[in-house]
Amino acid sequence: MKLTVNKSISIVLMLVSVLYLMMAFLLPEYPFVPVDADLIPKILGFCLLILSVCFFFSKDIDTEDQKAKRVIPKKEVLMLLAVMGLVLIYITFLEVAGFVLMTTAFIIVCSRLLGYKKWVPNIITAVVFSGGAYSLFNYALSIRLPAGILPF
Repeated sequence: MKLTVNKSISIVLMLVSVLYLMMAFLLPEYPFVPVDADLIPKILGFCLLILSVCFFFSKDIDTEDQKAKRVIPKKEVLMLLAVMGLVLIYITFLEVAGFVLMTTAFIIVCSRLLGYKKWVPNIITAVVFSGGAYSLFNYALSIRLPAGILPF
């Protein structure tokens, strides 16, 4: 049996799903809740496992055209690394600066980096989305997001 790219990826995904499921089964259970916190992670882990097994057995014809499509241009690799760097900066400063400021800054900088040139719609979208998501989680759902340096 020839180990193709799809089969290799599916094996990696199977291992990831098994590790994810092991961690999901280690989550604590709460006795007085109808739906426990571990339900969604377990469902997602089993879905990933099932899909990776299906991917392993799917037909894969590795043509030259497919091999050529797998080559990622250097510009796109740099773009992916830049976005990953932005995500790491976002995660690092989320608690300190707060959800609204960091999410607004992340949306503005990331969309600008990815080529969106119009400043006004970009800023309006970032502020409305960040403020709306913060309000929804903090006030409607009672899930506290980090306020950071903002007084609310």
